[in-house]
Amino acid sequence: MRGYIRLAVAFAFVCLSANAQWHNQPTPGAPRTPDGKVDMSGPVPHVNGKPDLSGIWQAEAEPRGPGLYGLGESPNSKYFRDILSDFKRGEEPLTPYGAELLAQHGKPGVVGPNLLCLPDGVPHADLLPEPFKIVQTPGEILFLYEVETIFRQVFTDGRSFPKDPSPVWLGYSIGHWEGDTLVVDTTGFNESSWLDARGHGHSEEMRVQERFHRRDFGHLEVTVTVTDPKVFTKPVTISFVEGLLPDTDVFEHICYENEKDAAHLPGKQGK
Repeated sequence: MRGYIRLAVAFAFVCLSANAQWHNQPTPGAPRTPDGKVDMSGPVPHVNGKPDLSGIWQAEAEPRGPGLYGLGESPNSKYFRDILSDFKRGEEPLTPYGAELLAQHGKPGVVGPNLLCLPDGVPHADLLPEPFKIVQTPGEILFLYEVETIFRQVFTDGRSFPKDPSPVWLGYSIGHWEGDTLVVDTTGFNESSWLDARGHGHSEEMRVQERFHRRDFGHLEVTVTVTDPKVFTKPVTISFVEGLLPDTDVFEHICYENEKDAAHLPGKQGK
């Protein structure tokens, strides 16, 4: 329980960056209602014959009760909180190693990478209660995450995965189109990131497939399948929606700037 609360508090300061974005910058070509607002149910834009996924996106949140995760942080997705939230407690598809990893991450004094100003991994970065920007080009698609001001490249130029990749936080991503759906396969992860705020981890064997379908102008449907036989007894699939944030843009977020939380972690008092 203490691990949950520490992570909730950690994201309270992470989420402060949302108020420091560009405002009132009209989205070019956006369909609008008579009152000038962006028509979120408008038609999907296309470029080079494919849906244009470009825009500022943020995962839609689900309602949550008071108490746990009710500490005032930004509303967030249930999968941000727990990637296995669709399973009953005690019935999660965890291997003994996966269960031990979760237990280790929940021990007093253990904090997630975010509180150490380290990057979020995949798919956790897409589930943050913070915006990210997609920039679509013919040969690659860029994900620009406001949190930590980091980027991710999804190559759609037909290249193959590196034969001997150096493990990295966001992995190596290759994308292709299946009709109007962008399919992204990612591999080559390190073991440092967490999959959710609860503390589920993963191994370097993890593979992630994401399917992005823009159903209308303002909504991006995402289905993610995480396969990691060392941690999960079967592939884990989740589906969620990214909502468009129109007429704005992402802004830089530097975790260490004015950071004051680390000094209050358990065991740090008086140091």
